[in-house]
Amino acid sequence: MSRSLVYTLILTPLLAAPALAASPWNGSIGVGATLAPDYLGSDDYKSRLTPDFNIKYGDLAYLNWRDGLGINAVRTQNWTLSPFIGYHIGRKNTGDLSSFDRVDDGLTAGAKLTYRPNQWAYSLKAETPFTGDVDGYKLTLRADWRDQIAPKWSVGVSPSLVYSSSEWTQDMFSVSARDAARSGIEQYDASSGYWRLGLAGSVTYQFATDWSLTGIAGITQLTGDAKDSSIVRQVGSASQTLTGVVLSYQF
Repeated sequence: MSRSLVYTLILTPLLAAPALAASPWNGSIGVGATLAPDYLGSDDYKSRLTPDFNIKYGDLAYLNWRDGLGINAVRTQNWTLSPFIGYHIGRKNTGDLSSFDRVDDGLTAGAKLTYRPNQWAYSLKAETPFTGDVDGYKLTLRADWRDQIAPKWSVGVSPSLVYSSSEWTQDMFSVSARDAARSGIEQYDASSGYWRLGLAGSVTYQFATDWSLTGIAGITQLTGDAKDSSIVRQVGSASQTLTGVVLSYQF
């Protein structure tokens, strides 16, 4: 089941709730058009249309494309601790990896600690899958800054650092003897975890009271056993980019 379908199934009953504007619900829903790699580590790019949303129930709960469904269990002036159910993307194995066994997407369970002293928000997120074909855990350290630079314009920047455990790396970047024999790509055993460095930016134009258009761009660099994997070294790239635009409705 695709990530877009999972979130669409979750969103449908929420958006059908009556009197949404007068309730504690607030946030944005929209659609994005992006150009991104076929899979993490690929050098082939594919355009996609995906739902984009960030829905909040007051200060208590949230649902968004990046952090999943979470509850703000502990809140102070600057700190928030949120257990959540998230979603991890596996590998559909098209293009260069079309003869590989697929790696199914799945749900994750985790917790996110956020510190927001000013315009910057700093977060540390830990999660582990409980469905799908990926095991292990992933840690994400991220900083987000956003500012309004003109009456209808705002900008944002988000550096990030992600660590995937050895089990997670093995499931995503190892090449089995069977896959190697069918594809001609070298057999590879990813035995250690790896770091992923990222930097993303955005520019948003509020062209109507409730509508905005956002341009996004980002770059990710794989390291360690992920970078050395034959699916990256032979037929892919350790440097990954993403570009796109998002049309959003705020409520």
